[in-house]
Amino acid sequence: MKVNVIMIRHAKTRGNLNHEYIGSTDESLCEIGVEELKMNGKRYPHADYIYSSPLKRCIETAAIIYDDKKPIIENDLRECDFGDFEKMNYEQLKDREEYQRFIDSNGEASFPNGESKSQFSKRCIKAFEKIVINQDDGDTIAIICHGGTIMAVLHQYSNPHKDFYEWQAKNTQGFTFVFDTNIKKAIDIRRLQGES
Repeated sequence: MKVNVIMIRHAKTRGNLNHEYIGSTDESLCEIGVEELKMNGKRYPHADYIYSSPLKRCIETAAIIYDDKKPIIENDLRECDFGDFEKMNYEQLKDREEYQRFIDSNGEASFPNGESKSQFSKRCIKAFEKIVINQDDGDTIAIICHGGTIMAVLHQYSNPHKDFYEWQAKNTQGFTFVFDTNIKKAIDIRRLQGES
């Protein structure tokens, strides 16, 4: 079975503008994010079904892009819990020993009082698999989620394979691909360009 997948990173929030780690914080879109999305909203591909992270920024993004459909909420699509780094940016963190340890680990270490990359990835992969196995052959689904969620899914399933950080997407951008459930691979991956 093959499912057409559109994965879109939510539009900008205040935290994104300030280059903060925004994971579990439930921020709404900022005015700039809404304006950019409205300018771009009709350029996204059609989808039969819409899935969203439970966080406001994703639900609000889904409502603007796919205003004719109600998203199905999947809790485990939410962004990584950044723990003690939540709502902080590089300038605020750069002199902290625990942040340097995280950087030195190439992002593999757990966030203090938050999730590890491994825990986060397993959660996102489980959510993605739950979504795709409930589709019919040829369905097109849109998943409105977070940058980290997209990276976790495509790191796991990309064919040809690319590393986690090579799947970064700016706000309002993402990827389209065909997911083959027989081989559990994402094929024909294409970057989806938004206005960010």
